[in-house]
Amino acid sequence: MQVSERRSETPTAIHVDLAAIFVSLELSRSKWLVTSLSPGARERMSKFVVPGGDVPGLLARLAELQRKAKARAGSGFRVVSIQEAGLDGFWIHRILEREGIESYVVDPASIATSRRRRRAKTDEIDGEALVRALLAYKRGEPRVCAMLRVPTPEEEDRRRLVRERKTLTNERVRHVNRVKGLLFGQGVCGYQPLNRDRRKRLEELVTGDGRPLPPALKAQISRELDRIELLIEQIKDIEKTREAMMVAAGTSSPAPALLLNLKGIGPQFAAVIWSEGLSRHFDNRRQVAAYAGLAPTPWQSGKVDRDQGVSKSGNPRLRTTLIQLAWLWLRHQPDSALTAWFKERVTQNGGRLKNATIVALARKLLVAMWNTSTPASSSKVLC
Repeated sequence: MQVSERRSETPTAIHVDLAAIFVSLELSRSKWLVTSLSPGARERMSKFVVPGGDVPGLLARLAELQRKAKARAGSGFRVVSIQEAGLDGFWIHRILEREGIESYVVDPASIATSRRRRRAKTDEIDGEALVRALLAYKRGEPRVCAMLRVPTPEEEDRRRLVRERKTLTNERVRHVNRVKGLLFGQGVCGYQPLNRDRRKRLEELVTGDGRPLPPALKAQISRELDRIELLIEQIKDIEKTREAMMVAAGTSSPAPALLLNLKGIGPQFAAVIWSEGLSRHFDNRRQVAAYAGLAPTPWQSGKVDRDQGVSKSGNPRLRTTLIQLAWLWLRHQPDSALTAWFKERVTQNGGRLKNATIVALARKLLVAMWNTSTPASSSKVLC
């Protein structure tokens, strides 16, 4: 769900002649709350509820808003809508755009809220706040909120491989731990469910007090092994599809081939970095670092000036992979310029703050790999 900010479409001057119907959508499974502000409505926001998933009903109400606004003002108005990024994904946004409605998806954490310890929060209040944020954004007010660059369906589908593999791997770990836990309760240690001789070893196991494994326990472990073997096959199938995806992506961009050829980056890391990050468009290196949640967060007020660490507001999968890659980079690329920079900074700090410096190295690695999207800079940036 984490996508980069749409800064290129932000107006550069304040506009007041908006001449549009502004609509916000508060989405839930049971109902959709639509809050609107129409020209000539005396700055009063209207609200109506559409059953959740009722797209024709939503479009009919938006058309009714246009009809009423035209009857009041004598001219037609376009509809501009906004919704928060969430579990609903982007399918509603795509339907609205297909119907000719100007639609935006906003990062809900970027909208300013009251700093009171106890603040009122309802769908009605949130709907009005979204309309006000949309108005400010369309007027051209800077940094009023962060509109998302919505990925294409192809970009969304491209990310599913590495995410599904991670899910299956976690599930495999749970089954392996369950088998080991069941055996540990009988005094059995050292059994490895992922080894190829897992079935043969299961028949040979005896409890800590010298008894054969109880039949019900052995049957339960056998069923766990069935699940583990199914997961192993599914992971293999995903890895084959992942390799084909990277080969296909290499025909349109030099980044996949570069990632696969770098020492210290395996197929899974390369696929995650490509599908979660480098396959997207960024205007500058700050957007790249912010998308991964590796941008610094300063705290300055008067003489107080300290750093709060990275924002962690971007793509968590990409950020985790980059931190792991930074440690591997030090091991497998000891002669690179980035490794030399890391060692110099750690030496300056007296051998301390390695964890903070490794985060900075991860940010530099991501920016360097993003720069290698142009073939002319690849060898100069990472060597």
